[in-house]
Order: sequence, then structure tokens, then C-alpha cells
Amino acid sequence: MPVQLLKIMKEQSEAPLPNHMQKEDLKHLQEGCDHTNKYIQGIVVLSYPLTKLRDGTDFFKIVLQGLDDLCSRINSINILIYGKMAEDCAKILRHGDTFIVAGFKVIKSPTASEDGRHGCHLEVSEEAGSAIYVSSIAPKYVYTPLNQLKDGTIVNLYGVVKFFKPPYVSKGTDYCSVVTLVDPSNVKLTCTLFNGNPDCLPKIYKVGDIVRFHRIKIREYNGQMQGITSGGFASLTFDGTVGAPVVPRTSSKMYTFMDEEHKTIEELRVWAASNISISGPAAKLSAVQPMLFFDLTCQLVGKAKVDGSSFLLKVWDGTKCPYPTWRVPVEAKDLEGEKVLLHQLRNLTVDILVYDNHVQLAKSLKIGSFLRIYSIHTKQASADNEDVSRIEFHLHGGTCYGRGIGVLPENNPDVKELQAFLRSVDLADSQNMESMSSVEFNSISSDFTDFESDLERFQRLPVTVLTDHQDLNNTELKTIMNSTAPQQYRIRAKLRTYKPQKLHQSVKLHCSKCNSLQEVPDGEEFNLILQRSAVIAPNPELHNTLWYDSVMWTTQDEKQRNIAIHFVKHDEMLQRPENTLLMIEGGTLKEIWKLTKRFKCVIPVRSTEDDLELLDLSAPFLLQGNVKYYGCKQCSAPKPIKNLSSIAAEQEPSWEPTEIAQVLGIELLQYVFIMKFTLVDGTGAVNAYLFDYEKFFQIPASEILTNSFLQEKMQMTMNMLCPPGRKLDDLPWLECFIKSYNVRDAMKHRVCYQIFDTTVAEDVV
Repeated sequence: MPVQLLKIMKEQSEAPLPNHMQKEDLKHLQEGCDHTNKYIQGIVVLSYPLTKLRDGTDFFKIVLQGLDDLCSRINSINILIYGKMAEDCAKILRHGDTFIVAGFKVIKSPTASEDGRHGCHLEVSEEAGSAIYVSSIAPKYVYTPLNQLKDGTIVNLYGVVKFFKPPYVSKGTDYCSVVTLVDPSNVKLTCTLFNGNPDCLPKIYKVGDIVRFHRIKIREYNGQMQGITSGGFASLTFDGTVGAPVVPRTSSKMYTFMDEEHKTIEELRVWAASNISISGPAAKLSAVQPMLFFDLTCQLVGKAKVDGSSFLLKVWDGTKCPYPTWRVPVEAKDLEGEKVLLHQLRNLTVDILVYDNHVQLAKSLKIGSFLRIYSIHTKQASADNEDVSRIEFHLHGGTCYGRGIGVLPENNPDVKELQAFLRSVDLADSQNMESMSSVEFNSISSDFTDFESDLERFQRLPVTVLTDHQDLNNTELKTIMNSTAPQQYRIRAKLRTYKPQKLHQSVKLHCSKCNSLQEVPDGEEFNLILQRSAVIAPNPELHNTLWYDSVMWTTQDEKQRNIAIHFVKHDEMLQRPENTLLMIEGGTLKEIWKLTKRFKCVIPVRSTEDDLELLDLSAPFLLQGNVKYYGCKQCSAPKPIKNLSSIAAEQEPSWEPTEIAQVLGIELLQYVFIMKFTLVDGTGAVNAYLFDYEKFFQIPASEILTNSFLQEKMQMTMNMLCPPGRKLDDLPWLECFIKSYNVRDAMKHRVCYQIFDTTVAEDVV
């Protein structure tokens, strides 16, 4: 059988293979070399579903990570398995298995530039005489402390959960979870994790849990390290309580956990107990008060759709809320759940109304499941026809402060404790409970004033931060509206509404020289300009100058386009791709985007008789990463492309957009957010404009249009500042600076207002 399962003892460092076989290092693999009697050994970090090719041949692809470096992406290789071997491997291979292959064919990989893996891939089949050995020997993993993380690396790490957001539906099709970790190095790492299956995300239930992440990618953003999921990402979660059993939580059926890792868990538990504030058990319904935010561990006994943006969950925890509670009006036929049990528990259940992004998950919950609902808000409310105030339970939209719903397994210690308590509840007693007397209601009503300060404190939460002018005192909007301009003010107000509601429409291009604003051109306009310029054939006389090297080829499609790429040199030498600026003639938009993923900068150009020149300034003059840079048509005076040679001659060319624009005579347009906020404070209302590059949202306007993660972050920020569908009393207070200024035209004079020196608090989203 060409696919064999091996049993390798812990003390063995090598697989028991035939004596004539020699181990080959991944870095020595080259196309055309003789690899007879050689084998490759590594760890399976990624596998794809078994498929069939057009001719009916079974096909199975895996990614193998070299044993000498379990984190580096370049030390991984794609292995393509065909025929009967593909079918056999698909049945037995699991992530983390040790995989050994011999009799392979080395082929140049067409995807190396995109996936960052080895420049070659291996092709394996029974017909080629290949042999595969699989074992479950556990590799030795290296774990990186949080203070030693570096940008662009893929690492393994341990951390204690300081903050988390339960899995929620992202803008796309994936689920997202956000986790902030700390460790004894006293460094914080925020990780944003995506997966199409929420069960594959870390099973975190509370602050203080300990996680182990394998193969998480580290990137630097705004001077701080962040973690994101990469191919082969895997996680284990452990209870962070000192003395609790060391039992990993994971949806994976195959994982490694060594004896020495028990010590790591215990050490982190002891450290966390004295160094971070670990939340205690979730509150009981019997202990809730009006105007609070709390976590609740409970059982779901009923659910129903209320409207398009809200959903009802009926839950209980065996205790009775001490205050009258609000019952969400729904038709009996719309309420899912066991009718007899719902009637028995009618005095013990509470109605929780969940909104917006939580609705989809709420719909999928199974009756009888055990939940932990995070950051429930209790509010005081009265119906028009009632004199009695009741408590409402709300799970607001968004994920601020960790709002969300987690499903707990039945082996969870908190669930076991809750199950035991629920079994002890005497339902007969609960059915005989009468409504509270008017005396009790009067007592409760008098107590509500004690909690008004709690609400006021919530409304004063620092959703915005003032970055200057701390000497200014708050001014009422009524006073501001009756004052002359120009002046600067500090205000405390609520955001009643904002425009545009479609946030991507808020991004504009601004020229600081002529103060003009324009819309960001769409990709189709750029594509048309490229098509027109491709008609002009590259001029061979302009190729291979002192400061750039050129290559040219003709495409094999019907149009047979001539494409020329000019690589700018430094000290007469070509640089590494990540440090290289290149110019392209005749390329399509798709081809240019591919180049931006590998090279530092790309400039679209066309040939003239004497020199290369920029395209029409309706197109971007420069592309870097995912950002397109434009120039102002009115203020720019384009200079010859050869002026770029002055930057190439610098000791360490940075190829910054501002420097490139300057030498090419381009007045650089800057991406800005332009929004109108309607602010109210009870004394008046003003429309204040937000004109911001990246300070207010702490998000660069230049990146928002191409980055779905940043788009989601901005949307969640606005949902926090101005929650949709909420009453004015429920909106948070914002502290910000506004300045008044005069606007005059031939017909009239207006006073306008602009927000300045204000930023959204770091922990709002």
C-alpha cells in the first residue's frame, strides 16, 4: 500500500524508513535536480477537500510545514496528490500529522508569488512510484512571548484573555471574533480572527481564560502588533481558574498537547490571578438592578421573531428577578418552545430583546441550550397605560464592550452548576407566586433614584477623547448658536443623526492647495484609461537606461498586447521586490493589482518619442499596496519621469508617495472623511462637519475603501456613537471640540461648525 500509517515512539527523532533513504531539506529542493532516494518530512498544516479532475482522477492538496521552522511561511510547500493516493490520504490525514513523502516530482509552483510558500511544489502519485508515510508523532512547538513578536511573522503563542468579543457575523460570509491577550511580558496583543464556521474560532467564555494559538500571523498597524488568522491557524482554550482541570476546548478532533504544557497553563493561571482583573461569575437574575450592564448564564426556553432588526429570547437561570419585568408582545403561534414548560416557568423567565448583528445567531439557537449573554442592558420603562415601571432586558447591536451571545457546552463547569441548581427549583412554588403588592412597587420606585447615577455614568463613558485644549469648559449649544464666529468650543452632546449613512460615500479626495474636493474615481474609469493607453506600443528606445532595467513581452490572447515593465535600480542594481518601484506600460487593472501585492510601488506610464510619461491624471499616478494615489488636475504640473532617478540615487530610497509626487510635479490629493453630524444637548442642535484624514476614527481614509476589516470597524464605531433605532435618551454622550467659522457668498452669510482635535476612544469598538 503506497500510503502507510507509522507508529513512532516519543524517543525517536526520525521515521523508521528504508536505510537507503536520505532526508532532504525543503530549502534544497530545486526543479530539475535528482531527488531519487530522498524523502521530505514535515507537519500537515492545511488540507483541501478531495476533488476530481476533468478526467475523473482524484486530487488532494495539502500544505506541509518544514520541521526546522514551524512558523515561517517560506518553509512550507504545496503537495499535490493524485489518484488512489489522494483518496487514501483524504481519509486518514489530519492537521498536525507528520507526513513523509518519497518518489516525488519537483515542479515550479505557479502560486508561489501569491501564497508566499516554497518556489516549487511536489507532485505525488502511485503511477510515479511515490510512497507516503503518515504518523501522529507530536512536533516540538516553540512559543513566542508577546514582547518578542515581529511584523510579518507567523508564530505560536500563549496568552491570557483580557478582553474578547464572542463570534459575530462579519460584513462578508465569515464569522469574526476579537481577542485581546496579555502575558507576563506585560505586552498586549489584539487578535482579529475569521472563519466561515463559528465553532472553529476559539471557545472563549470569560476574561481570564487562557488560549494557545498555533500559526497566527503578526502584522504591525499604527505602531502596534496585531494578530490575524492565517492558513493552518488552530487554537486551544483553557479555564484560567487556579486549580481547575486542565482540559482544552476545541472543535478539532486532532491536536497535540504535551505534558510540559500543563506547567505553562498553571504558571499563566497564577500570574493572571494577581496581575489582571478576572471577571467573577455571571450575575443571577435575582441580583439584577435597573440601569446595569451584566453577563448572564442561562438556559433558553423560548424564542420568537419580533421584527426585521430584533429577536426575542426567553431565558431563565432558576432565580426570580426582584422587579416586574417587561414582556415582549409576540403572537403565541410565533413563539418557539415547549408550551407546557413555558407556562410552568412564566414567573421565572425574562424576555431579552436582541438587536441587529446578534439576530442571525439568535435565530440559530436551539431551545434548551445553555447560553452566556454578554453585556445585557437593563432599563427602566413604563407603558402608557401603566403606573408601574418595569425592567427591560436588551442586548444592543454592535460588539462594543464584548456584547454578544456564547453557547456553552454541557460539560462546562458553569453549566453543570446551573443544571444542578435548575433541577432543585420547585416549579410548583414558582407558579403560586403572586404579583408584587403596591407597597412593594412603591418601595422599588423609590429605589430607582439610586440607580439614576449608574445610567448617568454609562452615558458619560469615554466614547470620544479630546486631544488638546483641556483648559476649555463645556458650552451649551444654545449659547454657541447665539455667538459670533469664529470661535472654538468644548461641548458635551449626543449624535442624533449623521450623513452620509452609507459610510463609503464619506470618503473624498482633497487638494490642500486649491481646497477642492472630488469623488474617488471608480475602478472602471481607471480600466478605460489603461485600455486607451495600451494602444500606444512601448518604445524600445526608452528601455534599459542607467536608472532602470526593462522587460517586454506580447500576450498570447486575441489582442496580443505589448507589455513593458521597467524596474528602477539603486546603485545600478535591482532591489528586492518589497523595495522596488516599477513602471508598467500596456497592463490591465488586474495585472497592475497583482504587481502591487509583490512590489513596493507601481506607476502606470506610456511611451513618447523622448521619455516615458504619466497617464491622464484622471487615473492614479501611483499605486502602493491597496491604495491608489491621485493628483490634482488643476494644481499639478507634471514633470519628466526621469526625475524619479533623483530618488533612486538616494542612499536608502523610501519611495514615499509625497516624495514621488513632489519630484513628478504632482499636487497630491489626500483621502479624507467628510461627514455631517447633527449634535444635540437638550438646549439646541447644530450641524457640525467632520473633515478628517485619520485622526477621528483612528482609521486612514486612504485605506477604508479597500479594507473590509476597517470598513467594519468604522461601521461599528458609528453604531456605537449613534445606535440605529434607539431613543435619544439611550444615546451615549460625546465630548468634542467644535469651531465656528463664517461662510459668505454673493447671496447670503452662514455660520458653520467643524469638529476638531477629537478622536474616538480606543476601546469603543
